[in-house]
Amino acid sequence: MYAQQIVAVAPTTAAAVFPLHAPAVEGGLPMDVGQVMHFARGAEIFGQGEKADCLYRVVSGWVRTYRILRDGRRQIEGFHLAGEYFGIEGGATHRSAAEALGAATVQVVRRSTLNELAARRGDVAATLFHLAMLGLQRSREHIAMLSHKTACERVAGFLLDMAERADAAKGFELPMSRQDIADYLSLTIETVSRTLSQLQADGLIDIPRSRNIVLRDREALEDMCE
Repeated sequence: MYAQQIVAVAPTTAAAVFPLHAPAVEGGLPMDVGQVMHFARGAEIFGQGEKADCLYRVVSGWVRTYRILRDGRRQIEGFHLAGEYFGIEGGATHRSAAEALGAATVQVVRRSTLNELAARRGDVAATLFHLAMLGLQRSREHIAMLSHKTACERVAGFLLDMAERADAAKGFELPMSRQDIADYLSLTIETVSRTLSQLQADGLIDIPRSRNIVLRDREALEDMCE
């Protein structure tokens, strides 16, 4: 799979486009022992059920991780931007798949290499444990959101999360489609579009273009999510 996906190899130092966000950790892992890979829009980075023998870190662009449910529906588990890790598994295979949202650059390091480093270096072992805990925490928060939040609360919370990750006080560009948002929030695309229109009509947001969002009343959005 790797030989088919690699476009070019670049140096392993790259500036993050956005601030680090869970699951990312200060200091990070010694990913320079791996390689840098480039993926075109929609390219698969790894598939659901494939052997989980690597750890991944986004250098630039965005990556989505998702599962195909038994009934054929897609459930997006998360969106990952520069500086964030993904593909962390407790077992031998990937429970989800990963794709590049647009053109993306990803650092890849084998788990066996990290395990060998962790056996010699306590900081690497501690970071791996911290990453696993952050991923678990984010999964629990996602499940709680899907279980207890209304459609309006889900969309408002999602927009606030995107604004925080883009380090944007008001305006930002969504890298994902309405269908991606719907599959992440377990809503229909019609519900997402209707809710965005309602938030705009209520004066809480503006949508100058299809993927451009301006938060007009952030405090009201935050109150909605409490």
